[in-house]
Amino acid sequence: MPPHQTQSGELRWELQFGKILFSPKNIQRPSTRNESLPTPSNSPTQPREWHSHPEADAAAETVEDEADFLEEEIVGDAEAFLEVVVIVGDEEDSQEEVDEVSTISLSYSREISRLQSSLSTRTRVADRSIRGQGDSRGGRGGRGAPRGGGGRGGGAKGGAKTIVEPHRHAGIFVARGKEDMLVTKNLSPGVSVYGEKRISVENSSGADDTVSKTEYRVWNPFRSKLAAGVLGGLDEIFIKPGAKVLYLGAASGTSVSHVADIVGPTGTVFAVEFSHRSGRDLINMATHRTNVIPIIEDARHPLKYRMLVSMVDVIFADVAQPDQARIVGLNAHLFLKVGGGVVVSIKANCIDSTAAPEAVFAREVTKLREERIKPLEQLTLEPFERDHAMVVGRYVRSTT
Repeated sequence: MPPHQTQSGELRWELQFGKILFSPKNIQRPSTRNESLPTPSNSPTQPREWHSHPEADAAAETVEDEADFLEEEIVGDAEAFLEVVVIVGDEEDSQEEVDEVSTISLSYSREISRLQSSLSTRTRVADRSIRGQGDSRGGRGGRGAPRGGGGRGGGAKGGAKTIVEPHRHAGIFVARGKEDMLVTKNLSPGVSVYGEKRISVENSSGADDTVSKTEYRVWNPFRSKLAAGVLGGLDEIFIKPGAKVLYLGAASGTSVSHVADIVGPTGTVFAVEFSHRSGRDLINMATHRTNVIPIIEDARHPLKYRMLVSMVDVIFADVAQPDQARIVGLNAHLFLKVGGGVVVSIKANCIDSTAAPEAVFAREVTKLREERIKPLEQLTLEPFERDHAMVVGRYVRSTT
């Protein structure tokens, strides 16, 4: 790559590297931000978009070949530049020119190293993207798993390999396969509420061996306190097919959707939530489950929604408020049948963060007694929830 002299007598070196032209006295270096790597002459002019490809292996080979081609161009240009030792000019300026070219050579060598590193990173990201692993930095990537971890999204393998057995609590089932899972029968087949796994099980019935499919939804105990209580061994939850449930603190409807599956089309779930943001998700969930009646109101004022709620068989409360026992009592006096069930999830930190969780649980049980709710059992929710307890009681109208 010999130098040439311009009309003004300036010694000028030219090195074709994408669009990079530089001289000892004036160098145009590529920007350090938003650097676009040179594309091979035989590649399309538009930049290639990395995305999931149906033939992942063939696409991965293409990426590797393209990376090798670019690397050969970069290294070849760098070596050609660094091997140039001919200096043309006046003798008194020769040493100055040598020093200047050496400085530029060092700068360009560093630029080459940086571009090679960038090329290696982009090649790795493209390879992961094609295989559907996505980009860990949130940039370009393929279609990996949806938001969340291993317990969310997608459908689990069912069919003949999965056996669904009824749980001792009516309306709840256990799917036994490669791993045992707590499931509920999907009231709206084909619809996922919060990205949970779904299991389809084939059932053969009748003399003609007609095959039908039943879909179940996996109930994640790390996202539902009621599921954590069931797995913890609660003897009675009072929620069963055909029951009417008043659910206080419905949030986005994650647990409410499973309660709706349990009570079935003959039951009803009155879901009370104060937050309007969570209430929107709750209403969207209720559009697919007609047995859910969403109520966007403060549970501290049950008289505001007294015209919407009938007498119920059980109250489930997860409001996480310091006056939670009083809120449960107010709603029980208005809507709960005599002898009806009460299931309360207690979060110790929301009631008194300075006291020991055991002391907080004991005080809440005492407050529930004052509201004419007779405690039947108490259960901590470890390892699913920290400093949480589930208290199950029965509503008795008289104190005698």
